[in-house]
Amino acid sequence: MRYLHTMVRVKDLDEALDFYCDKLGLIETRRSSNEKGRYTLVFLAAPEDKTRGENEQAPLVELTYNWDPEDYQGGRNFGHLAYEVDDIYALCETLMKKGVTINRPPRDGRMAFVRSPDGISIELLQKGEAKAPAEPWASMENTGSW
Repeated sequence: MRYLHTMVRVKDLDEALDFYCDKLGLIETRRSSNEKGRYTLVFLAAPEDKTRGENEQAPLVELTYNWDPEDYQGGRNFGHLAYEVDDIYALCETLMKKGVTINRPPRDGRMAFVRSPDGISIELLQKGEAKAPAEPWASMENTGSW
């Protein structure tokens, strides 16, 4: 058995791709559309996962965009996606500059949470040892829910 992907439904594909790719840094690996089923699937990988060998498929996030409008509730019920990052402070700063709210700042130098435009909670974890607590993160309060 091996992990393949997690599917997340999105209301606005362009807005979701802006968040996951342009802001968070994931890479689109493939896309397919089904006219009869009226949906588009977009598969995304983390940059380090994208470079895995030919015989090893990276774990992916599948964005499912249904062409007919739907109102998805309960993104919080899903739980969260989690990504290991090289520098949690640098990524959180970049995300903030791009307009992303840091719902749970990395006060401990180890963990932060943000949300996608569709309300999916995303955990960011510092690779290796936690970074030393630093400002502005150490004194930053939570914003909203995560």
